[in-house]
Amino acid sequence: MSDRPTVVFFPEGAFGPTNNCVGIGQVLRERGARVVFVVEESFAGTLEAQGFEEALMRLKPAPDDSVPVTPGQFWKDFVRETAPEFRKPTIEQLEGFVLPVWQELVDGARYVDERLREIFAEVRPDVIVEDNVVGFPAVVSADAPWVRIVSCNPLELKDAALPPTFSGYPTDEVSGWNDFRERYRQLHEPLQREFSEFCVERGAPPLPDGEFIHESPFLDLYLYPGEADYRRTAPLGPAWRRLDSCVREHRETLDPRLQQAIESRDEGALLYLSLGSLGSADVKLMRRLIGILAETEHRVVVSMGPQHEELTLADNMVGAEFLPQPAILAHVDLVLTHGGNNTVTESLHFGKPMILLPLFWDQHDNAQRMDELGLGVRLAPYEVEPAELVRAIDRLLADDDLRNRLTRSSQRLQAHAGTEKAAGVIGSLAS
Repeated sequence: MSDRPTVVFFPEGAFGPTNNCVGIGQVLRERGARVVFVVEESFAGTLEAQGFEEALMRLKPAPDDSVPVTPGQFWKDFVRETAPEFRKPTIEQLEGFVLPVWQELVDGARYVDERLREIFAEVRPDVIVEDNVVGFPAVVSADAPWVRIVSCNPLELKDAALPPTFSGYPTDEVSGWNDFRERYRQLHEPLQREFSEFCVERGAPPLPDGEFIHESPFLDLYLYPGEADYRRTAPLGPAWRRLDSCVREHRETLDPRLQQAIESRDEGALLYLSLGSLGSADVKLMRRLIGILAETEHRVVVSMGPQHEELTLADNMVGAEFLPQPAILAHVDLVLTHGGNNTVTESLHFGKPMILLPLFWDQHDNAQRMDELGLGVRLAPYEVEPAELVRAIDRLLADDDLRNRLTRSSQRLQAHAGTEKAAGVIGSLAS
């Protein structure tokens, strides 16, 4: 190893895990490391623009050249096409959404395995950092220590005394837990067993029962504030560390319209609406929420997402396809979110109450956790009535006790930056 360690980040092909890794990568680079991102070809240039090296790969055959591709395009299309599943109870989403997602992820891991080995042989990493929900044999069997990051809700780390992953079920009501777990097992066991066999064929250990990814024997990190974390009965292994928050630094000047909205002294609170890069692909839902918020007295910053050209903002709104979320969250009064793990943990980092409108995956778990801890309100995105949504906003804005509680938590989180902690342990492993 040279005096300058090489750290390779391999995030899932979506903005949430990628942005999580960017924050850690920024610190490592400032500490002298060479930081390389292995990214899907649709992300080409996005990490280079932030000063990182890129190594490109594909998770499936190239599409028709005539079709324009943007970062994470496959998942945006996938979510848009399966959006009707989001209206169903979570146990029904297992077959119509969760299983197809796992199938796509497993197929991608198979397809890219040889390319990953080529990249690692060329880059020669001192440590590989994987922020994915599915395992990659090329990572596990590489000639370098590797780190697993869990940037989803920590129910991904199973515990029989906690609700099943993806269920959105309460922690104090066990009815339905066994049925959900059994249905998940029935649907996913054949795929999981087949994928485990593939991992062994490619030089990796077999997967743990029921899992699609290995634990690293070197270092495992998960992202969730201690104030919101679950009380476990199955302790995590010695390689696990918790990152209370992991917020990337925004170093660019804000768009003047955004800056004006933040600094405005108009009446009403400043709200932030984001369903993430994937959830915002549901144009009908975005239009409905924009219409409800247009009738309030509040100012609204809207993360418009990939279908931004199909959305029209009201006079009390400003927005764009992509927004520098951490720079905005520091100034808003309340967040309306799909419940993605990055947005939830970043909102807590900045001490903001939340309205949570979960659609899929761990968003249901995050929404339920914030609601039962009194840190936000969980509402059904498609069924919520306008008056119900407005009442929830007004109630959270008027809750001084909650504001004080969130402020104290935010001060602690910001004083102990997860990016610094993660960079420290990853840097030590690289050395």
